[in-house]
Amino acid sequence: MPTALRVSEKLRRPLSTLAGSSGFRSLLARSLTLAKAQAPALSAVQVNPDGSLEGLGSGDQDAESGVILIAQLLELLVTFIGEGLVLSLVLDSWPNFTGINSSEKKDHDPTR
Repeated sequence: MPTALRVSEKLRRPLSTLAGSSGFRSLLARSLTLAKAQAPALSAVQVNPDGSLEGLGSGDQDAESGVILIAQLLELLVTFIGEGLVLSLVLDSWPNFTGINSSEKKDHDPTR
C-alpha cells in the first residue's frame, strides 16, 4: 500500500471526527486538486465518496506525488484549525513520530 494512502487512512478517522466524513472528503479533494497542479502523476487519483483515495500507485514518482498530496492536506489543516491542533492530530496518530523537535512534543498534551 502506498505511503500516502496509509497516511490518508490513518488521518481519516480523527479528521472525520473533527470535520465529519463529508468535511474530511472535501479537505482531501481540495488537497488533491492543489497537489495535481504540482504533480501531474496524480491526474488519475480520485477521492471516493467515503473519503478513501483511488488510483494512487506505488512507484517512485507516485510516492513523491503522494508526499505532495499529504503536504497539501496538512497545509490546509494548518490554515483551518491551526498548527497546534494539527500537531496534536499527527502526534495522536503517530505517537513515536521523530520528525518533531522535543520542545514541540513536550508542549503536546494528548488530553486536549
